[in-house]
Parts: sequence; C-alpha cells; structure tokens
Amino acid sequence: MRKNEVVLIIHNVRSAHNVGALFRTADGAGVTKIFLTGYTPRPHSPDKRISDRRYRYISLTKAEKELAKTALGAEKSMVWARAVSLKKILALLREEKYTVVGLEQSSKSMDYRKYVPSSGVALIVGNEVRGLDTRVLRECDATLEIPMRGQKNSLNVAVAAGIALYEIASTIENISE
Repeated sequence: MRKNEVVLIIHNVRSAHNVGALFRTADGAGVTKIFLTGYTPRPHSPDKRISDRRYRYISLTKAEKELAKTALGAEKSMVWARAVSLKKILALLREEKYTVVGLEQSSKSMDYRKYVPSSGVALIVGNEVRGLDTRVLRECDATLEIPMRGQKNSLNVAVAAGIALYEIASTIENISE
C-alpha cells in the first residue's frame, strides 16, 4: 500500500515555466513521481549515446530551456514519465492503491485543508485557464479547492499545486506516524 506517497499528474498545462515550477515544488514537497499528460511540455531527455558534455544543450527547444530555467535542476532529479493516456495512468495508479485527487474549483470540491487521505495520493492539476475539465473530474475520487478570499477566483497552477502538495504531504506524514 502507498500510504505515505504523493505523485503529481500535470495535465494539459501549457506553460513550460509553470511545469518547471511544478517540478521544483514537487521536489520540495517530497513527491515521488511526476506524470506529464496531454500537451504538457516535458524536460529534455538527453541522448545517452552522446557522452561529450559540450553537446548536452545543443538541441534544447525554447520550452525545454524555459522549463530547465525554472526547475533549477529538479527536472534532472525528479522521477518523471510522459503518459500518453491519462485514463490508463489513473487505472495503473489505482491498482497501486493511490487515491486520485483533482485540484479544481467545482460544485463537488472540498476545502483542501479538510481532506484526510487514507492511502497514497495522485494529485492532478490542469490547464492554467480552464483547469481540469469535467471528464477528468469524473475520474477523480475527490476534488479539492483552495478557498479564495479576494477579487480573483483562482491562483496560478504552480502556486495552487504547491499549497495542496505541502498540505497533503503534511497530512500523510501525520497519519504515518
């Protein structure tokens, strides 16, 4: 059972800066693995056949450079995978006893501070503007939201994920003790 593990699923996040920030935050929060789904940009995967370090940054795309700049090396130390099918990765995570949790404001979402996980958590975050669509939310075992008290009704995806990841990690640590 995955009682004390948290994995992060980054689904259809378009900004490489946000993905880099998510990698860095996930590392700090103790996330064990990141899954990139949809059109989410991914870090550069160096060609292992070229051992000369002078060539390692030659083929970086603009998105890979942006991601690396904000991740500050977390893209190299974090375990991550590109998952073509979100539905398949959710099924695999459920087989491994993870609870699938979406981070989104919806009529069925609960305050993130009241959520108490009973197993490992797979947290899904979505697009910067549209968030997680209803098809993805239907796949979630729970949906969490961060209460907004000001004029704006949402936070940046990387900021929101950081808040939720640290709260989930803290809650799981307390359960495990």
